[in-house]
Amino acid sequence: MAIYVDFMQIEFRGYKWCHMLADSLQELHEFAALIEIDTRLFHRDASYPHYDVTVQMRKTAIEYGAIPANRKKIIECAKKLKIELHEQIARAEGCE
Repeated sequence: MAIYVDFMQIEFRGYKWCHMLADSLQELHEFAALIEIDTRLFHRDASYPHYDVTVQMRKTAIEYGAIPANRKKIIECAKKLKIELHEQIARAEGCE
């Protein structure tokens, strides 16, 4: 399992932002906590679940072992995370 960061640099509110994904949601959240990324930066309802991270946060993530990933790898992870999130939601709704 691994953590991935893309090469995006989307300007928003005075910062440049990238995306951080992983092979699983648990791993993604654990890594975000490890490098102290605010949970409010997690986008559950976006087209795929991910964390928005600034370029500086991206640098920190890489220092902690995240892998800079190309578009193909990011899309592959995004699809897996989206399926995993939908499965979690379905299980949670089934318990209610």
